[in-house]
Amino acid sequence: MGLTLELPPALANSLEREAAARGLTLPEYAVEVLAKSSADERPIRTGSDLVRYWEEAGLLGTRPDITDSSEHARRIREQAQRRA
Repeated sequence: MGLTLELPPALANSLEREAAARGLTLPEYAVEVLAKSSADERPIRTGSDLVRYWEEAGLLGTRPDITDSSEHARRIREQAQRRA
């Protein structure tokens, strides 16, 4: 089935950049995004559910600047405790 969409230029550019970063064409990436959004949303109840969700969303490994996750979490917690 064919489908034609008119996207705002900013959204089209953003999608094209994201597709290129993943090594996909824009149509391939659009199908991937639409398929994920229409899939049954399973509730996140456990840590493993959350990790599975992050893997499916392509989020794991997106913060190479964080080399020690425990230390990073500790710093965030300390910053939150000092908030006014």
